[in-house]
Amino acid sequence: MFGGEISHSLLDLKYLNYLDLSMNNFKGTKIPKFIGSLERLRYLNLSAASFSGWIPPQLGNLARLIYLDLKEYLWTFFIPPSLPSSNLTSLSVLVLSDNGFNSTIRHWLFQLRNLVHLDLSFDKLEGSILDAFSNSTSLEKLKKMGSLCKLKTLILSENNLNGEITELIDVLSGCNNSTLEHLNLGFNKLGGVLPNSIGNLYNLQSLLLWENSFAGSIPNSIGNLSNLKELYLPNNQMSGTIPETLGQLDELVAVDVSENSWEGVLTESHLSNHKNLKELTIFEFSLLPDQTLVINISSEWIPPFKLKYLSLRSCQVGPKFPAWLRNQNELNTLNLRNTRISGTIPDWFWKLDLELDQLDLGYNQFSGRTPNSLKFSSESSVSLIGNHFSGSLPLWSSNVSSLNLGHNSFSGPIPRDIGERMPMLMDLNLSYNFLTGTLPVSIGNLYGLLTLDVSNNYLSGEIPELWELWDGVPNLLLSVDLSNNNLSGELPTSVGSLTVITFLLLSNNHLSGELPSAMQNCTYLRNLDLGGNRFSGNIPGWIRQTMPSLWILQLRSNLFNGSIPSQLCSLSSLHILDLAQNNLSGSIPSCLGNLSAMASEIKLFRYESELKVLTKGREDSYRYILYLVNSLDLSNNALLDKSFTLRNLELLSGPIPAGMASLTFLNHLNLSHNNLSGRILTGNQLQTLDDPSIYRDNPALCGLPITVKCPGDDETLNRPGGDDQDEDEDGADVEIKWFYMSMGTGFVVGFWGVCGTLVIKESWRHAYFRLVYDIKEWLLLAI
Repeated sequence: MFGGEISHSLLDLKYLNYLDLSMNNFKGTKIPKFIGSLERLRYLNLSAASFSGWIPPQLGNLARLIYLDLKEYLWTFFIPPSLPSSNLTSLSVLVLSDNGFNSTIRHWLFQLRNLVHLDLSFDKLEGSILDAFSNSTSLEKLKKMGSLCKLKTLILSENNLNGEITELIDVLSGCNNSTLEHLNLGFNKLGGVLPNSIGNLYNLQSLLLWENSFAGSIPNSIGNLSNLKELYLPNNQMSGTIPETLGQLDELVAVDVSENSWEGVLTESHLSNHKNLKELTIFEFSLLPDQTLVINISSEWIPPFKLKYLSLRSCQVGPKFPAWLRNQNELNTLNLRNTRISGTIPDWFWKLDLELDQLDLGYNQFSGRTPNSLKFSSESSVSLIGNHFSGSLPLWSSNVSSLNLGHNSFSGPIPRDIGERMPMLMDLNLSYNFLTGTLPVSIGNLYGLLTLDVSNNYLSGEIPELWELWDGVPNLLLSVDLSNNNLSGELPTSVGSLTVITFLLLSNNHLSGELPSAMQNCTYLRNLDLGGNRFSGNIPGWIRQTMPSLWILQLRSNLFNGSIPSQLCSLSSLHILDLAQNNLSGSIPSCLGNLSAMASEIKLFRYESELKVLTKGREDSYRYILYLVNSLDLSNNALLDKSFTLRNLELLSGPIPAGMASLTFLNHLNLSHNNLSGRILTGNQLQTLDDPSIYRDNPALCGLPITVKCPGDDETLNRPGGDDQDEDEDGADVEIKWFYMSMGTGFVVGFWGVCGTLVIKESWRHAYFRLVYDIKEWLLLAI
C-alpha cells in the first residue's frame, strides 16, 4: 500500500497509458492536477485510494482517456459544476460512486457523447432526475445529440433523486437504436408510473427500480424486452394486475415485484416461458389485511424452470399445498408465509432432498407431524410459527441458526440433547405449544444463542444452571422468555452470567426465594418481568445502580415485603412500574412523582414485548405498542401514604374532541383523572356510556352523566314563560291531539279491515276457523 504525495516524475513517462493507484492510502490528499497532463492516458483508476477534495478540472484534458474510476469509500470527492468535458471525447466508462457529492446531477456528465458506462451510485445526489437536462438543454435536443444513446449501463441507485421517471425513460427509449442494457435507479425517491415506452428498450437486460415510490401497474409493453434477465420492482407503491406479457420473457432469471399492492390472479401463463428462472418473489405488501393476489396454478402444470428462491408470502396460494413445486428439487429458499394453505404437507415435498437456506411456512393452517429428514445449509432459518403442527419437536440439521416453532400444538418434552444436535442455534422460539417436562441443561451449550422463548407451555421443575461462563466467554443472550409455565424453585445464580441481556421475562410461574445478588451483573436490562410468582424479601435497592436503563419493572403478585426503595426514583427511563399485590409497607416515596419517562414516549427505541398491564381496573395485553404505554401500579399492598403526586405526568386537558361523538365502535372509555373541561359530549355510543366514574377527577367537566351542570343548564330547564314557551306548548298540544286522532283512526281501519271481512265473506270465515282448528290439533300432538 502506497501513501504520501505522488511525484511529478510521472510526467517523465511520456507514453504512459495505464495508471492504477487504487486501494492505496493517500490520507485525504488532493488528486494531483498534473495528472491532466498525461495526455496518452487511456485508463485511470484512483478508486479507494483515500483521495479527497474537488475533482481537478484538468482531468478534462485527457482526450484519449477511455476508463476513469474515482470511486471512494473513506474520503469524499466533490464533483465540479463544470468540466472541459468536450475534450473527453473517448471516455466510455466513468465510475464516481460512493462519494458524498450532496448536489444535483451535473449537466456536463451527459455531454460525454461516447459514454457507455456511468455509475453515480451512493453519491447523495438530490433533486429531480431531470435536473441534468435543464439549462436550456431540451429533451428533444438530447435525443438528437444522442448523448445518452450509447449508454449500456446507467447506475443512479442509493441517492436522494426525486421526480417522475416517465421523461427519462422516454429519452432513453427515444434513441434510434437504444443500446441500454442495465438500468439501476433503486433506492431513491422517484415516482410516477412506468411508461409504455419502456418496452422500446429492446436490449435491456436488467431493470432495477426497487425502493422508490412508483405507482400504477407494470405496462404490457414489458413483454417486448426479450433480453431482460433481471426485473426488480420491490418496495414501491405499485398496484393493479401483473400482466400476462411477463410470460413472454424467456430469458428471465430473477423477478422480484414484492411489497406492492397487487391484485387479480397469477396463473401458469405468467411463467410458462421462463426456462431460465431461478428467483421468483411476488409477495404482497405485508401490512395489507387480505390477500388480494391469488396464485392459481394448475396442479398438473410442470414448470420449465428450476427455482432456487421462491417467496409468495401473503399471497393466496391455498387451500392446498402447491403441487407444481413437486419437481423443484433445487430450491434453497421457500417462503409460503401467510398463504392460506391448510392440511398436511405432502410426502413428496419431504422427499425432494432439498438443502435449504430458509424455510418459512408460518401463519397457515398446516397440520400433522414434521419429519426430521430435511437438510439445511449453514446459518439457515426455519419458521413454522402459527400453524397446527403436532407431535414431538423436530430436530433438523445442526446447521440451523434460527428455529421458530411457536404457536403450534407440539407436545412432549424438549429433547434433552437439543444443545448437541443443533449447536448453531442463535434464535429459538418454542412458545405457545403443549411442551412438558423440564428445561434441558444442554440449552446451556448453545453458546451463540441470542434469543430464547419457551413461554406459554407446561414446563415444570427448576431452572437449571444454564448460563455458566464457557471458558471465560460471556453469554450472548439478549432475550429470555420463560413466562407462563409451571417452573419452580429459586433463580439460578448463573443468571448473573447474562451480562448483555435486555429482556428477562419469568412471569406467571411458581418461582420463589429472594432475587440473587448475581443479577447485579445484568446491567443492560430493559425489561424485567417477574410478576405472578412467589419471590420474597425486600425489593433490592441495587436495581438503580446496576440496571439504570430499565424501561419496565414488573414485580406484581409476589411476596415482596419491606418498603419501596427510594432508589427506584432514579430510573430515568422507567415507564412501567408495577409493584401491586405484594406485602409492601411503609410510605410511598414522594420522589416517585419524578419518574420523567412516564411523561414521554420512548423516541430512540421501538421494541416489542408482550405484557399485561392493569390500568384503571382493566387488564390489557400490549405487544407492538408497549413502548407507548405509561403505567404505575402500587395497589393491594400495605402502604401508608397514597397521596403523592406524579408531577411530571402530562394530563389530558381542554375540551373532549368533538369527533369522539361520531364514534360508532366504542365499547370502553375512561377519561378519568385528567384536566378535561367543557360539556361532556353526547351522540352515538357515547349515549350508552353513562357511568359517571369514567369522567372522575376532571373538575372542569360538566353535563350528564355527572352531576355538575354546565352554565345555562338551569335556564334551559326552568326558563320563565314567554311567547316562545307558549308557542312550544301550543305546538306540543297540537301534536298530541293529532297523535291520538291518528291512533284511533288506525285502530278502526285495522280492526274492521280484518274482522269485517270475516263477518261478510263466509268462505274466508270457514278457512280462518279451519286454520285455527288445525293449529290446535298440531299443538296437542306435539305436546
